[in-house]
Amino acid sequence: MKTTIYIFPFILVSLFLSSCMDEYTEVFTANSPIYMSYEELRASVKQSASRDLVNPGKIYFKDNYIFIVEELKGIHIINSANPSNPQKAGFIEVPGCVDIAVKNSTLYADSYRDLVAIDVSNLSNIKEVSRVKDVFPYTVPATGNDYRIAEIDEKKGVVVGWEVKKVRQEIDYVYYPVYPVWKNYAETMDMASYSGGVNGSSGSSFGVGGSMARFGLYSDYLYAVDKSKLYMFDVKAPASPTSIGTQGVGWNVETMFIYNNYMFFGTTTGMQVFNLDVPTVPNWVSSFWHATSCDPVVISDGYAYITLRGGNTCGNSNTNRLDVVKLSSDFKNNTLVGSYPMKGPYGLGIDDEILFLCDGDAGLKVYNIADKLHIDSHQVHVFPNIKTYDVIPVNGYLFMIGDDGFYLYDYSNINNIRQIGFIPVVKK
Repeated sequence: MKTTIYIFPFILVSLFLSSCMDEYTEVFTANSPIYMSYEELRASVKQSASRDLVNPGKIYFKDNYIFIVEELKGIHIINSANPSNPQKAGFIEVPGCVDIAVKNSTLYADSYRDLVAIDVSNLSNIKEVSRVKDVFPYTVPATGNDYRIAEIDEKKGVVVGWEVKKVRQEIDYVYYPVYPVWKNYAETMDMASYSGGVNGSSGSSFGVGGSMARFGLYSDYLYAVDKSKLYMFDVKAPASPTSIGTQGVGWNVETMFIYNNYMFFGTTTGMQVFNLDVPTVPNWVSSFWHATSCDPVVISDGYAYITLRGGNTCGNSNTNRLDVVKLSSDFKNNTLVGSYPMKGPYGLGIDDEILFLCDGDAGLKVYNIADKLHIDSHQVHVFPNIKTYDVIPVNGYLFMIGDDGFYLYDYSNINNIRQIGFIPVVKK
């Protein structure tokens, strides 16, 4: 007996169901993206009048000027020539800015997907001089709520904000891209060839960044790092940066510090060390592991100083401490020599044997670190009741950014550290 199998009806049914699924939509309350077109973005860098600090981020020092990032908006210029009376000197509008660095008179800043080079030689005539387009990953700002994010169309431009509203969109059964979020993404020797940490002095070709930096300068190169990738630029001609490629450098990278010809990455699980013998191909040297936590790193006189902050997006541990690591001459065999409990540390800076540490809500703490085994017994001073973020010590003056403003201290007499200047944050 012959059996007949009818395949054609099943094919029709399958095709019918497939076409129906393609038309399925859902309606939900979502964060709907607000776009800035690429044309508008690439015509937006300009000088404007000074304005209030509202949401300050990274700080950078160069030639008596402090540059303070207003997150995703631009850069405040502060004249600190008279440290006891710092003056706002203007504002550079740079949408999407999170990190900066300065070589000679050229300031580099991220602007969403682009790197921009800005001429700051004349603060009365600041202007964009070059741009490397589409070099950084497509990234979106934080939403500030728990609503889903509606579909994003990268062709429309960059996302500069969100509108909470009902949306109807086709159900995607395959894949929704997950974009990096700026708020989490941004949580970035011979001083003639270095920038990216807190060592340094005025008058060199490079400026000095804080310990939370993700941008760094070395020789003829600018580096920028995200969570896992290093972006490299040739800046031999400072006003004309060119992209020379990218390189994977691990996972959960938070900060970058360049010391001599080595690059130190602070990650949520430890410190990664790369050498820059070939600046275009950084080579991994070693790792120093620690509990999962946020982790800025600074290097001074053969030691690494690492702040660990837990209980947040960097990890579920309650680890809050300062680790001191003795570095071997080849940076391959590094040894923990001391751990000191803290409340919730962020950035830190070192000048000779003085350590300045931003301990979150516990304020600014100052230590003499000559005795690495008993640092906690040599606290010089503490400035409580300030939620501190990052510091830059230079030539006897300390520049600090906190939750409520920009602070300036005179520490030329370490036994009599004095606050001498302040510009407040204005909450809006």
